[in-house]
Amino acid sequence: MGTGPTDFFEQAARALGYRRIAGLDEAGRGPLAGPVVAAIVILPRRWSPVLLDDSKLLTEQQRHVLYEAITSRAIAWAIGMASEQEIDELNILGATRLAGCRALSYLATPPDYLLLDALHLPRVSVPQRPVIKGDQLSRSIAAASILAKVARDRMMTSYHKQFPQYQFHLHKGYPTPEHLRRLQQFGPCPGHRRSFGPVQACLNVPSHA
Repeated sequence: MGTGPTDFFEQAARALGYRRIAGLDEAGRGPLAGPVVAAIVILPRRWSPVLLDDSKLLTEQQRHVLYEAITSRAIAWAIGMASEQEIDELNILGATRLAGCRALSYLATPPDYLLLDALHLPRVSVPQRPVIKGDQLSRSIAAASILAKVARDRMMTSYHKQFPQYQFHLHKGYPTPEHLRRLQQFGPCPGHRRSFGPVQACLNVPSHA
C-alpha cells in the first residue's frame, strides 16, 4: 500500500452495495476570522488526479491545479459555508456541521454514502463513516479537502480587499504572530470570530475597520 490517499474506504462502501460515495471535508476551524467552509465531492470510480493528497501537504499552486482537475472531472461537487456569526452562535463544531449539511444539500447528485474526515453529521440520514485523518487516507476526502481549502482561501483574499489592514490574504485568518499584532493594533473587524479568545481579548480596542 503506497503513501497518500487510496480508494480503500470507497471500495469498502462499494462492497456493501453503495454506488454514489461522497467525500466531505472542511477548512477553517482554527482561524480567528472568516467562515468555516465544507466541500463535498463524488469522484469517478478509478480516477485519481496526479499529486492528490491532504490539502495541507500541498503547495498553493498544486492545490489550484488539483481544484481545476477535480471540479472538471467530478461526478458532482459542492461548497457550503457557515459565517463568523454562525460560528459565534453555534460554536465551531456546530458551525462545521452546518457547513457540511449545506454542502450536502447543494450537491446535484445525492450520495448514498458519506466519507468524512473525523466528523459526523447527526441530522443527516445518509449512511456515513467518519475516518480519522481521512484527508490523508481517502481519495474522496482528500479531494474535498482541496476544494474546501481553495474556496476558503479565495474568500479570505476577498476579505483582504475589504479589510486590508489585517493582511488576510497572507495568513487566511489563522492566528499568526503578524495577524495577532494587527488584531491588537486595529481591534476586530466584522470578519473576526467574536467567540474566539484572542479576538475577545481585543474587543475593547477601538476598531478602525
